[in-house]
Amino acid sequence: MIIFIFSHKFKLVMQAVAFAPGHITGFFKAEVEPKESEQKGSIGAGFCIKEGVTTKVKVTSSDKSGFKITVTGFKSDNTQVSEFVVKEFFKIVKENYFLDIEHDTTIPVGYGLGSSGAVALSLAFALNKALGTNLSRTKIGQIAHNAEIHCKTGLGTVLSSYHGGFEIRTKHGAPGIGSLQKIHTDYTAIVICFSPISTKQFIKTELSKINGLGGKMVIKLLKSRDQMEFLDMSLEFAKYVHVITKQMQQVIDDLSQNGFKSGVAMFGETVFTLVPKTKELEVIQILKKYDGMIIKTEIDKSGARVS
Repeated sequence: MIIFIFSHKFKLVMQAVAFAPGHITGFFKAEVEPKESEQKGSIGAGFCIKEGVTTKVKVTSSDKSGFKITVTGFKSDNTQVSEFVVKEFFKIVKENYFLDIEHDTTIPVGYGLGSSGAVALSLAFALNKALGTNLSRTKIGQIAHNAEIHCKTGLGTVLSSYHGGFEIRTKHGAPGIGSLQKIHTDYTAIVICFSPISTKQFIKTELSKINGLGGKMVIKLLKSRDQMEFLDMSLEFAKYVHVITKQMQQVIDDLSQNGFKSGVAMFGETVFTLVPKTKELEVIQILKKYDGMIIKTEIDKSGARVS
């Protein structure tokens, strides 16, 4: 959507709105050695969720370029990803503009639900529309991907959120470079979040320890394309990288004892499961026993888009 408004001061105002879904990664293998940001990323598997980030942008002609960022819903103190995207667009446009940016975030930040990637993508799509830069969809995705790589807030989330669906990422890199295969699903995702984990800190300190297992899992899942096996792999991966807390283990065990497999979101103190609609209430009743934030959501199959 794009709207043109003329204010009383005759300053051109352009507006656009875009959405990007959140994303849960069950396991991955990072590729951070390439020099170019577009070539960096990860392979792995996960799925997009209906909750995410909606970004509204209002562009006003100005004597000097500038921007203001506000966040509604779940808030983050850090706007570095948004600032990176804005600066990339300021390099492209020739005129000076003031950008009034509002992120409405319906997923908690820092819990492994892909909030930073959704912020970057939704902002890039909204800015492209509002500023009339006419970039290709691929180029928009690459700007968002580079923002995550530069800020060390994620590796493969943008590629996944860009495409949507339940996916196996088979080649690392930004949209247009990385590739994935989708798995059909009608399951509902039910998630319980306890505490945030810093993706930046994990990438900095733990990445070198975990790369062997994720690559083997991708090969195995490409053969089976089995969502229940994906949950098993996610749990195995989480145990391997030692991110399961006592609280998470209690939930995992409780679900298992009731016949439900579960996985762990990378990176957050977050447990998730995938179930048919007929089992949603049963799972929610189990999770209500624990002091966490419960999210029930469908898989988003469309990916990032302008509203």
